[in-house]
Formats: sequence, C-alpha cells, structure tokens
Amino acid sequence: MPYLEDLFHVTHQHILLAVRDGDAATLVERLSAHDASPAHYRVGGRMPLTGTGVGLVLLAHAPADVQEHFLERFEEGQSYDGVRTAESLRRVLAEVRRGGYAIGSKAGPEPHTTAAAPIRNADGVVAAVSVVAPSADFDAAIYVPAVRATARAVSRAMNDTRRIG
Repeated sequence: MPYLEDLFHVTHQHILLAVRDGDAATLVERLSAHDASPAHYRVGGRMPLTGTGVGLVLLAHAPADVQEHFLERFEEGQSYDGVRTAESLRRVLAEVRRGGYAIGSKAGPEPHTTAAAPIRNADGVVAAVSVVAPSADFDAAIYVPAVRATARAVSRAMNDTRRIG
C-alpha cells in the first residue's frame, strides 16, 4: 500500500492494483481522489483483460494458450481505441512485453487514458498497477515513469526475503 499511496500522491488520479483471475482481472485495490473522474470498477470486482490497462499487462504476460483464447474470440470494441483487430491486439501485447508497460485510451462516454505496468515475483508477472486519468489531463511523461517505478518497487518489496518472517 505505501507504494500505491506514493503513486496516488504524485498523480491524484485513480490507482488500480489487479491480478489475473481466469479470463478477467480482479481489482485488488483502488485509490481515488475525491474529485477524480467516476470510477467504473470496485475492489473485488472483475475487469476485462482486453479493455483495461491492468488487463492488457496481465494478458500480455499470461500463458500463450490464454492469449490465443482471447485472440481467437476478439471482436472490435472489446479493447482500447486503436485496437480494432485480433492482429492489432497481438501487436499491443507484444509492445507491452517489450516496453514493460501498457497505455490505452477510450473515447467515451468519459474519455480516459491509462498507463499500467507489471508486478513480478520469482515466478513471473503476478499483478499489475495502473493510473487512470481523464484523457485531457493524462501526461505520459509523468504517469508512465511513475507507474513503472511503482511496479518495480512493489516487485522488489515482494521479493525481498529479508522482509518476510
């Protein structure tokens, strides 16, 4: 939580922490400013893997058979703007793996943009963290490095065996 709170204080936007749960992501934690845009997901709720930043990160690092399941059934409108085909989703997932983060935007009903990054343990990606902001306020130069730094800090803390026990 301290790392998520730090990210929240830097951005003053929605901060999401999610894990993959089968064909969806489960929202584990959410921090939101009082004046943040309306939140569409609640803690404990399920979120689509192809329609959220945390979901894209989790899907990009899911086993190949899980990815193929989504690619075979992909329909336009299931993901962020600009991802119109299964092939474009495949490219986005490869970019997420290569770059270490996802960015996605939706035009409506309330335009918003997200940046998300993977949280890793010794076995691989176990969660994802994101910042979600109104598109007009989204500053990738601030949000992408901040969300990536938060994901790395959480990953290090989880993997630091000196802190356990």
